[in-house]
Amino acid sequence: MKTIFITGASTGLGKTTAKLFQSRGWNVIATMRNPEAETELNQLENVTLLPLDVTNLEQIQTTVKKALEYSDIDLVFNNAGYGLIGPLEALHDDQILKQLDTNLLGVIRVTKEFIPYFRERKSGMFITTTSIGGLIAFPLGSTYHATKWALEGWSESLAYELNTFGIDVKTVSPGGIKTDFISRSLDMGTKPEYQKMVDTMFSNTETMMEGASEPELIAEVVYEAATDGKKQLRYVAGEDAKALYAQRLEMGAEAFREQFGKQFI
Repeated sequence: MKTIFITGASTGLGKTTAKLFQSRGWNVIATMRNPEAETELNQLENVTLLPLDVTNLEQIQTTVKKALEYSDIDLVFNNAGYGLIGPLEALHDDQILKQLDTNLLGVIRVTKEFIPYFRERKSGMFITTTSIGGLIAFPLGSTYHATKWALEGWSESLAYELNTFGIDVKTVSPGGIKTDFISRSLDMGTKPEYQKMVDTMFSNTETMMEGASEPELIAEVVYEAATDGKKQLRYVAGEDAKALYAQRLEMGAEAFREQFGKQFI
């Protein structure tokens, strides 16, 4: 029986993925900041809950050690993250640091802890949730996009060095997901000078979310990436994300950017 280690498993895509892998016969180590508050996953067979705040290096090291004592691990799914939006000049430094620490450094630190174990086994896989926002940029998301574009480049580079040891590196880039991400996992800042752009962006986002995917669909893409045996790096997930990315590739980056940006003026 294979085992998946998941970060950010308390809600949304992380929780849905935990339930899907459990239903397909996997052991699941589901990590979250407050596992004592979880009331659903702890009722499932072959699911273990562990505490993990990906901004806490000491806890990362302790939790990874506990997880490896509990079970051999075949797959690490880096999923913890949240969104920060707003004009850059309106964001406080602590907001910027927290976004980088959670979305980027947290992924790097968790991955780094598992590499020696996978390298010694000569097998293993890392899958990281990036976003269509790691392949395409939207207005007012510069710091969020900085983390997601960084994860795409980091994953591509990391794949070169780890593939030689039999370790796979993959990314899943979802579009909109029908969860409470916007109300639960969104931080923002604004200034009056940008209010028109903010209002337009939220209006367009509401329209775009009409084409969002159910989290179960995105979880299926994570499962596909984990089990298809391919050396494929990127998995664009959701029809909305696929359409936008295909349009960007077809038009070219500059033409796409010019046309796409007109929606937000």
